[in-house]
Amino acid sequence: MRWVLHVDLDQFIAAVEVLRRPELAGLPVIVGGRGDPTERAVVSTASYEARAFGVGSGMPLRIAARKAPDAVILPVDAPAYLAASAEVMAVLRAQPGAVVQVLGWDEAFVGVDTEDPEAFARRLQQDVLDRTLLHCSVGIGDTLVRAKIATGFGKPQGVFRLTAENWDEVMGARAVIELWGVGTKVSKRLLALGVRTVAELATAPEHALTTEFGPRMGLWYRELGRGGGSAVVDDTPWVPRGHSRETTYQTDLADRAEIERAALTLLAQVLDDVAEDGRPVIGLGLKVRYAPFTTKTFTKRIAQTADRDEVVAKAGELIAKIAPDRPVRLLGMRAEMALPEDARDGRTPTRGAW
Repeated sequence: MRWVLHVDLDQFIAAVEVLRRPELAGLPVIVGGRGDPTERAVVSTASYEARAFGVGSGMPLRIAARKAPDAVILPVDAPAYLAASAEVMAVLRAQPGAVVQVLGWDEAFVGVDTEDPEAFARRLQQDVLDRTLLHCSVGIGDTLVRAKIATGFGKPQGVFRLTAENWDEVMGARAVIELWGVGTKVSKRLLALGVRTVAELATAPEHALTTEFGPRMGLWYRELGRGGGSAVVDDTPWVPRGHSRETTYQTDLADRAEIERAALTLLAQVLDDVAEDGRPVIGLGLKVRYAPFTTKTFTKRIAQTADRDEVVAKAGELIAKIAPDRPVRLLGMRAEMALPEDARDGRTPTRGAW
């Protein structure tokens, strides 16, 4: 039988740092920003020991330092994590008959034909550990969605199988926010429709979902409630949907002209990235975090264009939405690009093509 395995490295960034500094083993370790909690930055990852204090990814570094005052706080070292990730992915690709779809530094889908997926998963875990000294958890599923969700039940260093046979038993009574692809905003919109649990989502009226989310995503969310979707692991090179840049400012931006210049500087960097891809822009996004920590996002679809000046003009309409009397601590700009003609073939939401 063809199985989907989801391999997720345990506390990956923190684990890489501990490998480089063995004396940190067993200590609360936090990685984020430049490693200085007096600066504005967020936690990239925390070791399990730090998580026991309530530290989590995305948390402001200064708050993390208060929660775990004895933690070792380290700066982000992206090249080191990229190198470690490449080594892990090489191990996955070396598995007999494996098709590997990389999702990020620390996770990938692996498609395999095997009669004993648990045994395959255990061998894979051991191979990764032997080659890289990193531990991983493996979710086993008959779809990408089920394999991805299964991993959470296997952490840390475990293996868990989630299929059509046990989906309702394991997931039915759980809140929809526990589904991969359902965040806070979507879960609130589902709650407004009277949908609270995974089982309720699986049987929700099609019309209600498509009215709220559109014909494509409405049907996708119902299928997600059933754990369905594609079972095909796609190893074709990933095609980015867009490019984005953001900056957290160590001192709040209060002057309107300064805020606009900062946003346009980020946009220029984004458009340089877009130019390297050679695809036209079809949408724009602006992220604003006001002091002390309120975040707003604005998006805009635009007519497909490769004209830089036209994109900048359209972005000006988003920038104009920034509140004129509120200090800004973070700005982010994003440009969505048209996908290549064949990019949707065989793609699922997990491939960023929806």
